[in-house]
Amino acid sequence: MELCSIASGSSGNCICVGSDDCHVLIDAGISGKKVEAGLNSLGMKTEEMKGILVTHEHTDHIAGLGVVARRYGIPIYATRGTIDAILHTKSVGKVDEALFCEVTPGTEFTIGDLEIEPIPISHDAADPVAYKIRHEDRTAAVVTDLGTYDEKIIEKIRNLDVLLLEANHDVHMLQAGSYPYPLKQRILGERGHLSNEHSGQLLGEVLHDNFKTVMLGHLSKENNYAELAYEAVRLEVTLGENPYKGDDFPIYVAKRDEPSERIVF
Repeated sequence: MELCSIASGSSGNCICVGSDDCHVLIDAGISGKKVEAGLNSLGMKTEEMKGILVTHEHTDHIAGLGVVARRYGIPIYATRGTIDAILHTKSVGKVDEALFCEVTPGTEFTIGDLEIEPIPISHDAADPVAYKIRHEDRTAAVVTDLGTYDEKIIEKIRNLDVLLLEANHDVHMLQAGSYPYPLKQRILGERGHLSNEHSGQLLGEVLHDNFKTVMLGHLSKENNYAELAYEAVRLEVTLGENPYKGDDFPIYVAKRDEPSERIVF
């Protein structure tokens, strides 16, 4: 399997995951042109994608969805609530409703040789999910836009090989920054986003001896930066109540608006 972030941040998200024979996109929150360029840089083409898995309907996750779907007729997988929200989002434009494939949180489905499970998450959207993808004995998950987490989520993302995990903001930068107070409260709330510290704590809960790589994603442009997220998550793992240290496995930080390291596992 392989995973590559084409873009990940508060301004746009698009992740490519797949096997030798089947690749899917998770979200299309950047322009169709950028999706195309990102995939081309990886030696792939947009029309080769077997599906687009949409986590939720916020603009930074569906900005290019309409263009890509109309141009290539790629099936769109999303929960019922997310589908309804997308259909009422004018900026997406008209999308053939026949392209939508409804998924149910907690219920696995198959695309090609990939087994996929939508995982319900806490975020202020219609019916948001994260996605866990398995091929043979390899498993990855993309978990962002997470206001909080509980034992159910921890259990779902144990025993992964690779995890792309949200590290959205530094709490102090957010609190001291220029965002309006209601927006700060939304981000910090249980339907908002994970801070660097909470990201590291969640990671510490799911590490195991065969864990391979974590990529930190969905960093805020205004309230975080890559080095800070890296060090904060690494420190939380090292100081946490787990047998691991932050140096025990590779930690990458996804780039905001260009493809990141290609993780093959």
